[in-house]
Amino acid sequence: MKTAIAIRHVHFEDLGSLAPALERAGYQIRYADSCVDDIAALDPVAPDLVVVLGGPIGAYEDDLYPSLKDELNMLEKRFSANRPTIGICLGAQLMARALGARVYPTGLKEIGWGQITVQPAGSDSAIRHLGQDNTAVLHWHGDTFDLPAGATLLASTEICRNQAFVWSDNALAFQFHPEATASRLEQWFIGHACEIAGAKISVAALRADTARYAARLEIQARKCFDEWLTSIDNCSAQTVARSSAETQTSGTQIGGGGGN
Repeated sequence: MKTAIAIRHVHFEDLGSLAPALERAGYQIRYADSCVDDIAALDPVAPDLVVVLGGPIGAYEDDLYPSLKDELNMLEKRFSANRPTIGICLGAQLMARALGARVYPTGLKEIGWGQITVQPAGSDSAIRHLGQDNTAVLHWHGDTFDLPAGATLLASTEICRNQAFVWSDNALAFQFHPEATASRLEQWFIGHACEIAGAKISVAALRADTARYAARLEIQARKCFDEWLTSIDNCSAQTVARSSAETQTSGTQIGGGGGN
């Protein structure tokens, strides 16, 4: 069975609707809790998929939260090996930083439900589902990042241009929260109470918008996740096929040389 490691920073920001998608795709899921589990002890390359989840800290605050250094090191090694990786919110920011891009505060809080603008490259990717049928996604961040070198921008909003990107064929980053579900967001409203109050945002309004938009997001996110997970399986199969063909070619050449 394929393995998926989900690095979690706060307990209520979990895989959400991504969890059943992973199960449908044949993954066995394991959570690794930052600052509780030893992230440095994890093999950075062995898991078939690593998902780095969100959290209320900055990707640049590794002086305050040293475990972020272990996450960055893990991501750098996965990217070097071109291993499948997903980042959500803080996870996307950590991916950007591991790829050499700058992560920094926007000076604004983008919290609440809103639509994304799918960029031209995104219209040919799994993320297009999140821009269809009047889908709104959940935004919850105050930081952003520059687009990493070699990455392709997939989606934007007016407040934050770099909302999603893909790097290589195997690394997908969401600044927003496609995994959000109505059944879990009450815990967010409690867990992020201070941030909500500081941003002068109405919990009642967040709750009403969740009732209005979350069900549609779950439908569209399922399409997005299922398509992308299938795509990385196809990439892996092609890689194995190429490797096998190269091995066979190499063996034939060696055998021919030995016969002369």
